[in-house]
Amino acid sequence: MKEKKAWVLNGYLAVVIFLALLVGGIALLFQMQFILGGVLILIGLLLSSGIVVVQPNKSYVITFFGSYTGTIREPGLWLTIPLSMRKSVSLRVRNFNSKTLKVNDIEGNPIEIAAVIVFKVVDTAKAIFDVDKYEQFVEIQSETALRHVTSRYPYDNFQKEGYSLRGNSEEVAGQLTIELEERLKVAGVQIIEARLTHLAYATEIAGAMLQRQQANAILDARQIIVEGAMGMVQMAVERLEKDKVVQLDEERKAAMINNLLVAIVSDRSAQPVINTGSLY
Repeated sequence: MKEKKAWVLNGYLAVVIFLALLVGGIALLFQMQFILGGVLILIGLLLSSGIVVVQPNKSYVITFFGSYTGTIREPGLWLTIPLSMRKSVSLRVRNFNSKTLKVNDIEGNPIEIAAVIVFKVVDTAKAIFDVDKYEQFVEIQSETALRHVTSRYPYDNFQKEGYSLRGNSEEVAGQLTIELEERLKVAGVQIIEARLTHLAYATEIAGAMLQRQQANAILDARQIIVEGAMGMVQMAVERLEKDKVVQLDEERKAAMINNLLVAIVSDRSAQPVINTGSLY
């Protein structure tokens, strides 16, 4: 079912007509014209049942004896079909903070994750008639989508290939938004934004995963140090040969390269040894 505009008239005019009918009916009663006066008062009361006040960013879904007649979105005082039923629907932007969920990522590691979903109703007819309690529908579908998206990515990408939950939170949030829009369009709800608010390894594996992250960080740092040390050694050997400071055979060159690498890569400060004798 799609939303449509309800039939309405100016509410202030309706109030004036209602008061006129009421005053006229009472006046006729005093003149002993009970039937005509009663009819005018009854018409006025029926008319007043259709008067509705719509606040800004609020709407009313109108049904008349079980039939959907339309939605009033414009704020103000309006007259709609008398004796109709009215269901209020908020058009404001709202937040939904999901609970912290425990989910397995694509590698089977248990992680804790939570998200905030920003949404608003754009089709009041779908929100009221196509789903049962659209607020709860949004909550359940949001948590389901969060679980599904989380299970498609690893928590951390140690191979540096593809997306990960920790390293690509913007991309993951984009995928979550797309999936939520697909799931919630049946309820007439538009997703404005979806963001991860909590992401961590589950308690039972947090310690082991922290050690793994530290080990990978140490390996990455060592790789950078070794690459830098190789460049420095190569530059030193080329400079010595270019400036002809000393002539080294292959054996002595290998020994010098080894000593330079040890001095540069070592965690501790190098202790120099001065050779006072012959080089050979």
